[in-house]
Amino acid sequence: MTNQRKRLLLVQAFSFPEGARHYLRPADGRQEAQLMNHAELAPLLSDVDWDLHPGPLAPQGDGYVETREEFARVGVARLPIVREACESRRYDAIVLLGGGDPGFIEAREIGQRTNIPVTACAHAQMHIAALLGNKFSVIDISEAHNMHYYNLVVQYRCVEKCASIRCIDFPLPRVSNPDVRPIAEEKTRAESGARSEMLERSVAEAVAAIEHDGAEVIIMGCSATFWMQPFLQRELHALGWEVPVLEGYRAAIAMAKLLAGLGVSVSGLAYPRDKPAKWRRKKIF
Repeated sequence: MTNQRKRLLLVQAFSFPEGARHYLRPADGRQEAQLMNHAELAPLLSDVDWDLHPGPLAPQGDGYVETREEFARVGVARLPIVREACESRRYDAIVLLGGGDPGFIEAREIGQRTNIPVTACAHAQMHIAALLGNKFSVIDISEAHNMHYYNLVVQYRCVEKCASIRCIDFPLPRVSNPDVRPIAEEKTRAESGARSEMLERSVAEAVAAIEHDGAEVIIMGCSATFWMQPFLQRELHALGWEVPVLEGYRAAIAMAKLLAGLGVSVSGLAYPRDKPAKWRRKKIF
């Protein structure tokens, strides 16, 4: 590409049709308005050009994603978007938004064919956290989401680095759980200086992770918790804990910029093409 500025494609996990029960997108159609927590992300995006894709129309139905089945369905639906973006050669990197990384491993395989790096929130957070301390803990929303994230810790080979996953029991709106407490209201309360039970629980679990589990870095499990990062960081510092708190969007964007700058995506041995030029007789562990 002749343009010196890197160009990123940010892909939402999924989108609801307008008028759906849980439709939360603002009326303003600008991509800045459509990108969650844009004000916090803006400094990181200031030196790149970027597009925002709304993601596939929600294949899991009228509810947010928490279970393994739902993550699998969303991941499959997102892959054609990644393939089209890679084949267009318009982008230097692709960022998959969403805390549970649906479709990430498969998307990396697609990106390898054109040497375009693909990053995702959980993967980026875990690996950045491993640079900052000996162990990290995850603050996450619900039992089902916790266990999906547990699988990601194992899959990303971060078991020795993960101290714990701490549940704050703030599940997402779903058909099976229609009476959940609105997380958007918790964010509004925190931003206005009012009491937020979600934030209070997160602070308590983060402190417990530090004092009892050995965590030296805190990461956020679900994208619905990412708004808490600056609040949680300030609360921990006020308590005397000099512990970094990460969130997925910034970690994934920063990782994409790093890999695009280095001009690398993934190893062709870890993510081989369907007809590789070379093959190995033996894979060892």
